[in-house]
Amino acid sequence: MVIKSFKDDDFVNYRKPSMFIIAPHCTFKCDKENNCLMCQNSHLVHEPTHNIESKVLIERYLDNPITKAIVFGGLEPLDTFDDLLDFVKMLREDYQCDDDVVIYTGYTEGEVGALFYQQFNTLIQYSNIIIKFGRFRPNQTPHYDQVLGVNLISDNQYGKRYN
Repeated sequence: MVIKSFKDDDFVNYRKPSMFIIAPHCTFKCDKENNCLMCQNSHLVHEPTHNIESKVLIERYLDNPITKAIVFGGLEPLDTFDDLLDFVKMLREDYQCDDDVVIYTGYTEGEVGALFYQQFNTLIQYSNIIIKFGRFRPNQTPHYDQVLGVNLISDNQYGKRYN
């Protein structure tokens, strides 16, 4: 699996202590749509990418007694959907782990269904998949999202639980 980095213990992006995995790519659709360079994660594009076996990340996660979920974010996890799907499949099928998997995407729910239809339908067949949908928009009032248990910065963003 190609990633930028990961953090063993994250307490910011989800209601449960999580492993945070930083996706390696993004088209910067938020900046393009907003017609400005405001992405808080744009610096990550200059960080080195690493190829780490999903097995290594999963075992590291499972060996950590603190974490109760895995969060994908940073750049755009769905821009490497095949890696994400392989990771979730291995976590669920090979390791029999049903902990929450949270995916932060800047895509809208409609875009995900249209652009990634087959992969998305495969993903949501697994239990405890939570997706944060919506692009960053500047000058919005943050709001608390009940599904994620955290504040989201733009009013068009929301979390949705599958299965």
